[in-house]
Amino acid sequence: MTARSYYSATISAFLDESPESILGKLVQSSSFSIEQTQRDAWLTQIEILKPVLEAYRGSGSIYFEYNVPRLGKRIDVVILAGAVLFVVEFKAGEREFLRSAIDQVHDYALDLKNFHETSHALHIAPVLVPTGATAVPLQIRFDPTGDRVLEPICSAVETLRQVIVEVLQLASAPSIDPARWESGRYCPTPTIIEAATALYGGHSVEEISRSDAGATNLSTTSAEVSQIIRRAKSESQKVICFVTGVPGAGKTLVGLDIATKHFDKTSDLYSVFLSGNGPLVSVLCEALARDNVSRKRERGVRIDKKRARSEVQAFIQNVHHFRDDCLIDPTAAPIEHVALFDEAQRAWNLEMTAKFMREKKKVSGFDKSEPEFLISCLDRHQDWAVIVCLVGGGQEINTGEAGIGEWVESVMRSFPHWHLQLSSRLTDSEYGAGQIVDRARQHRHITLCDKLHLGVAMRSFRAEHVSLLVKQILDLDQALARGTLQKVVGKYPIVMTRSVPRAKEWLRAKARGSERYGLVVSSQAQRLRPHSIDVRAKINPIHWFLHGKDDIRSSFYMEDVATEFQVQGLELDWAGVVWDGDLRYSQDGWKHFEFKGKKWNRIRKAERQSYLKNAYRVLLTRARQGMVVVVPEGDGLDHTRDPSFYDATFDYLVGLGIELL
Repeated sequence: MTARSYYSATISAFLDESPESILGKLVQSSSFSIEQTQRDAWLTQIEILKPVLEAYRGSGSIYFEYNVPRLGKRIDVVILAGAVLFVVEFKAGEREFLRSAIDQVHDYALDLKNFHETSHALHIAPVLVPTGATAVPLQIRFDPTGDRVLEPICSAVETLRQVIVEVLQLASAPSIDPARWESGRYCPTPTIIEAATALYGGHSVEEISRSDAGATNLSTTSAEVSQIIRRAKSESQKVICFVTGVPGAGKTLVGLDIATKHFDKTSDLYSVFLSGNGPLVSVLCEALARDNVSRKRERGVRIDKKRARSEVQAFIQNVHHFRDDCLIDPTAAPIEHVALFDEAQRAWNLEMTAKFMREKKKVSGFDKSEPEFLISCLDRHQDWAVIVCLVGGGQEINTGEAGIGEWVESVMRSFPHWHLQLSSRLTDSEYGAGQIVDRARQHRHITLCDKLHLGVAMRSFRAEHVSLLVKQILDLDQALARGTLQKVVGKYPIVMTRSVPRAKEWLRAKARGSERYGLVVSSQAQRLRPHSIDVRAKINPIHWFLHGKDDIRSSFYMEDVATEFQVQGLELDWAGVVWDGDLRYSQDGWKHFEFKGKKWNRIRKAERQSYLKNAYRVLLTRARQGMVVVVPEGDGLDHTRDPSFYDATFDYLVGLGIELL
């Protein structure tokens, strides 16, 4: 237990121990130098809690600075008293009950409820105590979801004793066994932003990922990739490695785990995480820079955000910037020996790359696809190099994306001395590389490995079958979809409505603490403007994904919507998917449309039809906890929004058993 908190003791032992002794243990447990303000804050907390907990001598336990790796934070105090787990956040000297602080303590309670094994069934009371606040009427009530988490309680110092008494009166359950509670595993499912922040802050992938038997352990795949890298270095090999996974399985997390272990330029295994997904790179870099500034300030180290952002951008880069740097000197090897390419299937084909080089770089006659050129850059190293391709299935959403087959083709065609380490699932149909992988089996340096596949969706900690359900819905496998839906809805709410305002109300009601929600739409959804949704208004993904509830540019306001291009690779806790007339259900299968001028036109090319279907796959798999799907009613007086464009799709989805709001 000591590994999870700076100080832990039974309530009796805490009451009998001197404040100076407790403070000494807290200071000793910290790996950083402690400022006097922190020492004073701890002493204040100890002095407040001793008289409050005197009535509970002989039962229960107390924990100071309890570690929450998923959030990259520590809870001030956790108290086990009677049948209740109290999560107490003190704000030294603060006079007000700030919304951000209320959300913070609520987040802590929800984290324990959702991810700490022996907290799942407990009554949990989040309590905010600004030490300078005057007493306000107490409001103590359970959250309407019925999961035994109370709504955040705002308490002054003098009412904290009353809070504990009244909460214990509400909770009818056996007393918590501290030893059993301490033995519970912490099995979080972080967002990609939370995961990147925790890894960058020094946590291991084991601390921030699920470890249940039903999931392929992320640490297993990460360890396998690390082993491939070390072996390549020791044996002077050049290796290209392919990691596959279902949507939300944690492929990006594997790449970030490797990159954050070796982002020191003096490291022999210095690595760079590359992605062509501009919004993902921007959001991750900004989030890590902010966290870096915050963590260093807590330790008394001053750093401006510009420098912090520069440090992050050294190991998380846009793949196109990396490519452009390699164009400057066509013979110089990049400083990195290891390059991790996220969403590698989206790299450009020869036609798209040549067009870009001709029009943007004034380079004519460029004869390499993006995969082949990027391999050639790492091939400049005389000794060893490793490329790790992180591959998603059914994720191609834009013209000119080469697919994973071009990476393998490039090795076979131009770099036969490179070793191929392939996920054993790369032949599955959704990766579109089956034929080329079969041909690659003749390559003299090829290995297929089960450990390089992540087969369980981790994005939704409430229901791992969501990605399968979305696949079945889009593949029109109605019988299978109905069965999978029944497995999902008990833990992961999915509802339907024809009203955008009603969907917004549902999202606001569902979200707790700082859980993020927002509206997402297809980039082809051109006729949602009557519903105050203009897909042509571009969002800043940093504002949309990182800013708070008081910022009109954030997802919380639901004034701006994100498309598949802005949300791919990122996620929300609760999503509203607004479905336009671009993808329409019919008895003959999906019909695909784009809006040009004043009317909808059929999309005939199979490739573009696939992109549109994949766009909805991305949108429908963004939510971690639940989603509402809006299919508008249309308008018989508007030929661009005829009800027939929407009704069949609505009836199809409702016919699967999705609940109507």
